[in-house]
Amino acid sequence: MGKKRIIQKGEAGGGAKSAQLLKLPKRRLTAGVFNIRSTYNNTLINLADEKGNVIISSSSSAVGFKGSKKGTPYAATKVAESVGERARLIGVKDVVIKVKGIGAGRESAIRAFAGMGFDIAAIRDVTPTPHNGPKLKKPRRV
Repeated sequence: MGKKRIIQKGEAGGGAKSAQLLKLPKRRLTAGVFNIRSTYNNTLINLADEKGNVIISSSSSAVGFKGSKKGTPYAATKVAESVGERARLIGVKDVVIKVKGIGAGRESAIRAFAGMGFDIAAIRDVTPTPHNGPKLKKPRRV
């Protein structure tokens, strides 16, 4: 049977959103860089300053999605709203967006940031592309 878990007062169901809002950085920022890494399985978004130091970070699994739903455009929108809300609280207004990867959440995350009212100075695609690629396998000898 096991032990019954007793929920203490103030412990019940605050959710990931309220826990993330409690972890705000102390420093204020007016401009920043949103780095979006979109893969087939997940979407990771972080806010960095101009030097590249990460201030706020989140992913679709941190927001609460599990399994194959982490790679969906809806999950990317929710992650962008979460990071954007925390960025708004520390004073970020002007942003540059860098997108890396080929996942489904690329455009939806950008649209979410645009819908939140950030002044987007530039959107850059920094997906690594091979110039020549790896050496091919030798032909099979029969």
